[in-house]
Amino acid sequence: MALTQTITKQTVMGDRKVVYGTFTTDTTSGTIYTGLQQVEHFSLQHTGSAAVAESPSVNETIPCDGSVAIVNTSAKSGIWIAIGF
Repeated sequence: MALTQTITKQTVMGDRKVVYGTFTTDTTSGTIYTGLQQVEHFSLQHTGSAAVAESPSVNETIPCDGSVAIVNTSAKSGIWIAIGF
């Protein structure tokens, strides 16, 4: 299974759009498609009750277009947030 994602909420904060979502994967890398034209901030973290050895990370220079490459060494699922326009 490749990385799959879901956008769970979208809102506006000032003059920026904020998009929240989840990702599920059993691979160590993938791309999150935020729906934004430009991403100025992106954060992600694992979810679940089990501890993981390494946190997921962004493999992208920010700001970037609406797709964000991630590295997920632990191949675990999680949540993400993107801010941009």
